[in-house]
Amino acid sequence: MNTAPTQTTTAAPVELGLDARLAMVGALMDERLSLANVAFEVDTAHIPAADPLPEVVAPPHVVPAAAPCLYSTPLAAVLYRAQQRMERDGWTTRQLRDEQGAACCIGAIRAEAAHRGQADDACVLLLEAIRRDFPQADTIPSWNDTQRNARLPVLYLGRAAHLANARNQ
Repeated sequence: MNTAPTQTTTAAPVELGLDARLAMVGALMDERLSLANVAFEVDTAHIPAADPLPEVVAPPHVVPAAAPCLYSTPLAAVLYRAQQRMERDGWTTRQLRDEQGAACCIGAIRAEAAHRGQADDACVLLLEAIRRDFPQADTIPSWNDTQRNARLPVLYLGRAAHLANARNQ
């Protein structure tokens, strides 16, 4: 008996697009999640109903104590406290202080100085410290307003405090 040879054809694998693959994976994950949910319900069916969770109350806001002043001289102490105030309350430009308590360099110094003369002397030292690295700085407010963040104003208050301490002021 003569039979014709049979041809077997193999279909080329079909390339699925991204949407089709995502749909297949999504359907597979939905099935797995359904089975996991049923298994969880079966595993926890014997547990009696738990009491409702107690209300969680946030702890009170604790403000850390101020660091002790590193300087014993009066102007250095004022500049150090102004630096600490600016780190704690924030920094601002174009005004001495804002509604939230943030201050510019002069605003922080005035808030910490005992009197206007002490604030003026501290500002003179601050301007000297600034001009060592920024000789084009005309005034403290103009320099303060050109800064993008509080990093340099805080740094230069610290440098001025160090300078005042070195001069025993």
